[in-house]
Amino acid sequence: MIQLDDLDRAILRILKEDARLTISEIAERLNRPESTIHFRIKKLQEKGIIDKYTIVLGREIQPKVLAAVYIQAETPIIEDFLEKYVQHIMRTLSLLPNVLAVARSGSDGILALIGEESIEKLNRFVDETIRVLPTLKRVEVFILDEFIKGGGLVGFLVGV
Repeated sequence: MIQLDDLDRAILRILKEDARLTISEIAERLNRPESTIHFRIKKLQEKGIIDKYTIVLGREIQPKVLAAVYIQAETPIIEDFLEKYVQHIMRTLSLLPNVLAVARSGSDGILALIGEESIEKLNRFVDETIRVLPTLKRVEVFILDEFIKGGGLVGFLVGV
């Protein structure tokens, strides 16, 4: 694990808040020379700590209702097909615009983060798109009412 000092962490916090800031603005905020900030940012990039700069979409374009959906596939008679079927479901879900994230959980589980404009639309999506998939053992929907940490992730994941 790479160790970061206080200055590195401060630079990362500022960039996380607003990656559009210039080196001069960051240096001014931290009361450090521009050359120091430039050198540190370059080193953070070289070490792979900063991979890329991106955009987080604002609340206007973000879905109003979020849910984590757990999908468990039924184990087929020929168990070797389970892997291919789970991969197929994951690929299919990942192509849909209101599916923000897809992850695997165990050998037969899939977790999807889904966003919609309303609970009704979200339930309709789950019923008409997910529950109709063949040979599912279980589909559980967990509406996410409040984020204590990580709410900004939604703006990062929303597709346009």
